[in-house]
Amino acid sequence: MALRLPMSVLSKRLVPRAFSTAPAVGSFKTLQETMDQIVPKKQDELKLLLKEHGEKSLGEVTVSQCVGGMRGIKCLFTETSLLDVDEGIRFRGYSIPELQKILPSAPNGEEPLPEGLFWLLLTGEVPSHEQVLSLSKEFYKRSSLPAHVERMIDNFPKGMHPMTQLSAAVLGLQTESVFAKAYEKGENKKILWKYSLEDSLNLIAKLPPIAGRV
Repeated sequence: MALRLPMSVLSKRLVPRAFSTAPAVGSFKTLQETMDQIVPKKQDELKLLLKEHGEKSLGEVTVSQCVGGMRGIKCLFTETSLLDVDEGIRFRGYSIPELQKILPSAPNGEEPLPEGLFWLLLTGEVPSHEQVLSLSKEFYKRSSLPAHVERMIDNFPKGMHPMTQLSAAVLGLQTESVFAKAYEKGENKKILWKYSLEDSLNLIAKLPPIAGRV
C-alpha cells in the first residue's frame, strides 16, 4: 500500500507545489527536459530527508493491520499517489474529479488524455496541451516492435492466454533496454534514472502494438 509520510516528518521543500495548467509563453519543455530539472533537486531533497529524519519512527503496527493486508500502515515513501482508507486515491494531491477538470483532453473529449496523467505523475506538474501532444508524438515514434518480438508473438501457441503472450513479449523487449546497457557499462548511478526513463517511455509506446498483435 503506497502512502505518504506524515507532513510532520517531511521537509517543507517536499510538499508538492500548485502548478498552472499552462506554462508561460516560450517556456515549453519536453518531458525529458522537465525531468532533467526536477530529478537532481529531488535527489538532494531525499538525502536531506534521510539525514534529518532517517531514524524517526512512523508509528506502531498492529497484528490486525498485518492480517488485513497492511491497511493503514505507512510503509512506503511516495510523492506520486496517496491512498487514504476513507477518501480514496489522489494523484500528486489531486482527486480524480479534480484531474478531470485540469488535465488536457482530446478535441471534443470529456476525459483527460492518459499522457497528461503520466506527465503529472512523473513531474508533479500539470502539463499544457502542447506538452501532452508532444508526449503523444514521442510515444508514436517509439512504438515499432523489434522483429524478434513480432516473430515471438506470431509463434505462440493459439491456446496461450493473451496476458501470458503480452507478458512474454514485454520480457522479450529486454534486448532493447538502454538501462541494461548503461548499467553493464558501469554508468554513474546518479544518472541511471535517465536510462530508466527511456526504457519506461519505450515500453509504454510498444504496449499497444504488442496488444494489437496478440
